[in-house]
Amino acid sequence: MSRSPKIIDIENSYLKKDVPVFQIGDTVRVNTRIKEGSKERLQAFTGIVIAKKGTGLSETFTIYRIAYGSCMDRVFLLHSPQIASVQVMRPGKVRRAKLHYLRGKSGKSAKVKEQYVAGQSALEEAPVEMAEVQEEQRPPTEG
Repeated sequence: MSRSPKIIDIENSYLKKDVPVFQIGDTVRVNTRIKEGSKERLQAFTGIVIAKKGTGLSETFTIYRIAYGSCMDRVFLLHSPQIASVQVMRPGKVRRAKLHYLRGKSGKSAKVKEQYVAGQSALEEAPVEMAEVQEEQRPPTEG
């Protein structure tokens, strides 16, 4: 079913320009905007991307995580104004389009292999604050 050019133009005005690139199997941190009264704060949700679905304005992705013994899925709209940012914490290496088989598994069977990305070292992935803390903890060198 084709869409009207007017609807396509309206949807294109709402699309985000800086959409991060992430795949199925990646561990991501999604920062969502939460409004409590007149205040607004960011809340992080970290988990494995188990599904991506849709195109355009209705594109969604599903995050799965196990926390404190309970499993939860959460579906996010990629172009929603409630999503502040999506950060890839760890790229995953999978051979499936959907990872629904992870539901209900725990421990080693729920792991996803990490994909090696050429050109990135462990130091580049570490946050700046951690590097500063490590430098402060080093004993002074004599010489």
